Amino acid sequence: MNNEKKIRILLKPFAVFWWATVLSGPFMASASFAQTGNEYPQRPIRIIVSFAPGGGTDIIGRALTTKLSEILKQSVYIENKVGASGNIGTQYVANAAPDGYTYLLTSSAYVVNYSFQRGSAGYDPVKDFMPVVIAASQPMAIVVNDKFPAKNIQDLKALAAKGSLSYSSAGSGTPPQITCDGLFNGVWKSDAVHIPYKGAAPALAALVGGEIPIFCGTVGAVSQFAKQGLVRILAISSERRLASMPDIPTLSELGYPQLKNDVWQGMFAPAKTPKYMVEKMNLAMNQALKSEEINEKFKALDLVSVGGTTAQTTDYLQSELKRWDWISKNTSGFKAD
Repeated sequence: MNNEKKIRILLKPFAVFWWATVLSGPFMASASFAQTGNEYPQRPIRIIVSFAPGGGTDIIGRALTTKLSEILKQSVYIENKVGASGNIGTQYVANAAPDGYTYLLTSSAYVVNYSFQRGSAGYDPVKDFMPVVIAASQPMAIVVNDKFPAKNIQDLKALAAKGSLSYSSAGSGTPPQITCDGLFNGVWKSDAVHIPYKGAAPALAALVGGEIPIFCGTVGAVSQFAKQGLVRILAISSERRLASMPDIPTLSELGYPQLKNDVWQGMFAPAKTPKYMVEKMNLAMNQALKSEEINEKFKALDLVSVGGTTAQTTDYLQSELKRWDWISKNTSGFKAD
């Protein structure tokens, strides 16, 4: 099996997991869980978001906290711990007390960073954490400032061939950065320079302000700027076009099926957190994700609500670790034959 075929298999869209989750009834809770841990929580719960305020992960977290507070009948709030492409916040929660009052909300950088950095990531996604739930998924996007001359991917490729381009992202090693590097420097063999930022929000601010011509990030983080005409989305990474953006092509249909991928956002607890606490948070998250309020917010941001049991989430994380481990060892899979 050649590299392109392998990477097409490994970069299956998140929809496969989502449909499997839906069909298996992920939102159905065991009756025993409803009677377990009724005294938890007894004080406010802190969710550490490993990226900057205003980015896709932060937006999702803030959308969920109000509903979680209502469901759990206790204050749930966000605290941002930014840096090292999400590693700082992840390391913080890995070392937090496993008492059920500190959780991590991060993106698929959680597995990507570990796969590419190994020991230097500062955490082990299997040994240091207990998976709670995957909250949402969304396509990645290649975005340019509205004044930038590229009107489509073909224009961008032509500009890349003429000289060096620079692009921003939420940090080195994040899925959007790896995807764009795969296109710009892998497939096109240009010498595009990556400018990492401490989160999607400052990277987008640099794009809107004209400091950086190109941004690689999630659709959810950039959609509002696109609707305002401040930026232009050239392509997205999902298998199919978004209903809300019917004119935006996918990388697959543009001839780059090996770069098909989505970004997910998930919640994790420190290892050794009491299982009944993790299960109760899982049930609360699933209830929040089913709510009309969250569905409307997610729909407006082009997010797909996921959910599922802790067992399903654990299985999915294991498949993601295997997938990104392969990619980290076979980066030539992103390159043209």
